[in-house]
Amino acid sequence: MRTTDRRWHRLGTTFAATAALAFAGFGAATHAAAAPSSPTRTTWTATPCATPEHKGELACDSFRVTGGLTAFQKQQAARTGITPKAADASTPSGYGPSDLQSAYGLTSAASANGSGRTIAIVDAYDDPNAAADLAKYRSYYGLPSCTTSNGCFKKVSQTGSTTSLPSADSGWAEEESLDLDMASAICPNCNILLVEAKSATMTNLGTAVNEAVKLGAKYVSNSYGGAESSADTSYDSSYFNHPGVAITVSAGDSGYGAEYPAASKYVTAVGGTALSKASSTTRGWTESVWKTSSTEGTGSGCSSYDTKPAWQTDTGCSKRTIADVSAVADPATGVSVYDSYGVTAGWYTFGGTSASSPIIASVYALAGTPSSSSYPAKFPYTAAGTSALNDVTSGNNGSCSPSYLCTARSGYDGPTGWGTPEGTAAFTG
Repeated sequence: MRTTDRRWHRLGTTFAATAALAFAGFGAATHAAAAPSSPTRTTWTATPCATPEHKGELACDSFRVTGGLTAFQKQQAARTGITPKAADASTPSGYGPSDLQSAYGLTSAASANGSGRTIAIVDAYDDPNAAADLAKYRSYYGLPSCTTSNGCFKKVSQTGSTTSLPSADSGWAEEESLDLDMASAICPNCNILLVEAKSATMTNLGTAVNEAVKLGAKYVSNSYGGAESSADTSYDSSYFNHPGVAITVSAGDSGYGAEYPAASKYVTAVGGTALSKASSTTRGWTESVWKTSSTEGTGSGCSSYDTKPAWQTDTGCSKRTIADVSAVADPATGVSVYDSYGVTAGWYTFGGTSASSPIIASVYALAGTPSSSSYPAKFPYTAAGTSALNDVTSGNNGSCSPSYLCTARSGYDGPTGWGTPEGTAAFTG
């Protein structure tokens, strides 16, 4: 069983370095995206599931904003001339569906596509309020109703049971709210299947992946990870080798370094960016590699165990390179989420590659059903260098050699892969 020693070290270092920035009412470390003297700085905390409670468990890849102004609020201020109050739970303070669809060229596809397609979200433990919180999010943003009663939403255990569910966990509930809301934001016409593993071990999460595929999902998002191990190749064959299914995995939030299951050769590894409005560009948005510090930012790197898939041709890593594509993950440019289990019920802004993984899974869903023998991780490579992907060319997530494994450049690089979606064309095949 895998341990998460690298994550434990990262979190311990972060706690020590940022204790002075702890936000009142939260026990975890808080991070600032600007100088402490700035009253509008964005601050955030790692969600509780980012710190595994038991040895051998994997961590979720998410952060919750706790104070200051987000990119969304700063854009509002620039437009209205009125500086909003610091983020609180009473109103959304992060990017919503229209922002994300605009940023990734998905507005038309999100309106027209997705009916009858099922996105599966795989997480650990139960969120008792998942259905109710999902309904709040979708109602606020005017998205079609997605409930158990109308057949759009279904929550099951890793064995497929709708009644015998895992024990509840408030940290993982935040993760589940984030994942469900991102699937809703990108593919509002899709059905959503939430599969809850009984714990955060690879065995249980992998069993949940298999159950999601068994129940018919062709798009499966996984927003968790941990240190690589020699067992990974066996996990590949046991849990992730599903031709015809687009399986996405967060690349990690600890900066440069490979994680599993993002390192699986059968999945689409999803890196993270900082996403901002940009009136100076034709697209209207700009992105760079998400990096907050040397120990916090999108993951990337060269796997120690997984072999290189045939479609991946970079020469600086003889094994599997992370990532393949990317999407928004920086908490300072985070996304709006509605959550009520274990926190004050209301609106929160989240970041981490836990946001980017369900976004990309949902883009695959908008693009259409993969052919039965295909490995959808290959699809973006076929579109590499075309207008179907936004090439991210600035920023880094650490130091490494060769440099492209941790530094953005024109074309392929580790932190952002081939870039971010510009429509659905790079995600079909």
